[in-house]
Amino acid sequence: MTIVVTGAVGTVAFGVGPASAQAGSYIIKPGDTLRLEVLEDTSLNRNALVLPDGTISFPLVGVIRPSGRTVNQVQNMLRGRLAPNFATPPTVHVSVAALRNPAEDLADPQFDIFALGEVLAPGRKEVEPGITLLQFLAEAGGLSRFAAEKRIELHRTDPQTGQVATFLFNYRVPQGDGSTINGGTRLQAGDVIKVPQKRLFE
Repeated sequence: MTIVVTGAVGTVAFGVGPASAQAGSYIIKPGDTLRLEVLEDTSLNRNALVLPDGTISFPLVGVIRPSGRTVNQVQNMLRGRLAPNFATPPTVHVSVAALRNPAEDLADPQFDIFALGEVLAPGRKEVEPGITLLQFLAEAGGLSRFAAEKRIELHRTDPQTGQVATFLFNYRVPQGDGSTINGGTRLQAGDVIKVPQKRLFE
């Protein structure tokens, strides 16, 4: 089945991928696979998996966040970001090559959380549903001696809007103090835990 979408960059015919996802108003979600094509430079053409944090990487552009945006919005965003690299704004086609399969979540309920900064084992961690912030810090090896224990940050992306919210956690007050979240906060897929380095005399 071929679906034709008329958008800001002209009329685009799509013949691959789920029909319901090809309309320009489809809201992209983590786990979707996008097909990205640039008419003026086919070496840029590729499929890109939307990561749990809602982002993808694209040459000449870097990291962008398609999650929470429509296909047309991502198409226009890419066109604008690529424009400085071409004599005239390029023709960009964006479509959904594959939708996230909810059955995969049932088969493998684990999801990814990311740790940055002053933890002993930073990086991506695959965790079980229900894991709390304190439990995750233990999974990451605990805090280094340089950690700013009072200023630990939880960064969470809203998959609908792409907006990132930041919450503070005080390791020394794990129950929370009104201005910080507590250590029993349950984490979600794509959460990023950042532990800054403590300042002088902190």
